[in-house]
Amino acid sequence: MTVPAPLTRGVWGILATPFHGPDRAVDTGSFARQIELYQRIGATGVVALGVFGEAAKLNADEQGAIVRTAVATAGDLPVVVGLAGLSTAPVLAQARAAADAADGRLAGLMVQINDADPGVVTSHLTAVHDATGLGIVAQDYPATSGVRITTSALLEVVTATPSTVAIKAESPPTSVAIAELVAGADVPAFGGLGGVGLIDELTAGAAGAMTGFSHPEGLVAAIDAYRSGGFTAARAAFAPWLPIANFEAQAGIQLALRKEILRRRGIIDDASIRHPGRELPGSLAALLDQHLVAAAELLAGGG
Repeated sequence: MTVPAPLTRGVWGILATPFHGPDRAVDTGSFARQIELYQRIGATGVVALGVFGEAAKLNADEQGAIVRTAVATAGDLPVVVGLAGLSTAPVLAQARAAADAADGRLAGLMVQINDADPGVVTSHLTAVHDATGLGIVAQDYPATSGVRITTSALLEVVTATPSTVAIKAESPPTSVAIAELVAGADVPAFGGLGGVGLIDELTAGAAGAMTGFSHPEGLVAAIDAYRSGGFTAARAAFAPWLPIANFEAQAGIQLALRKEILRRRGIIDDASIRHPGRELPGSLAALLDQHLVAAAELLAGGG
């Protein structure tokens, strides 16, 4: 198999999976509107079935419907699909199903780091590539996986797996990890975590952001500004967006907040999530309104 090409720098938007109705059925229409938003704002690509896409809560048929909708809607916009879970056998089943559903139109598969031992991880990532021929986005996200791998061990993995097309670095402090990864690896490293560390990550050498944010316009503005004016320009561009990014990043309710904001923006029809997961606390509704007013003023002003 040929070695896959590294992912392109920029904003890769993590897509939420919208639901609707009393049984929380998958809403592919609302899902497609998220992709259309990323197309309009000049994003580099999108990621379906990431952690915040509630992939682990979808059955195989639902996952297939999401992948088919993603590639059908995205057109020329590249699509990466996330794989839920840490054990190789079920991850391989998901990988093959995603590749079949996409009919050859995926830019890669995002696979979670599943062990602290670089040998175990290398075998895991290699198995996914060998089963599909697709490039691998190695996701280091200990808050979800429970796995903590050292940066040096992660570099061993990337060096040993030429199929790796990007690293998603979400192990704090992310700017420190990204600086080490960029210095030691030939593939791009992207920040995540809702973009709250974006400016520091860019300065450390990040290729961009691979994350979900209810206002990805702010991510695009910051990265465009960094390309033209470095830290000072990027800081000025993203500073007005940091309050809502920080608000949205509250532990335990990040997804509920993001979905509700997307709903109020008219991008998805329903903000419900599948359990387990916390719904939006009613006590935050008024504060959310204030953040949305500020964000709308930024968008109206071309921010």
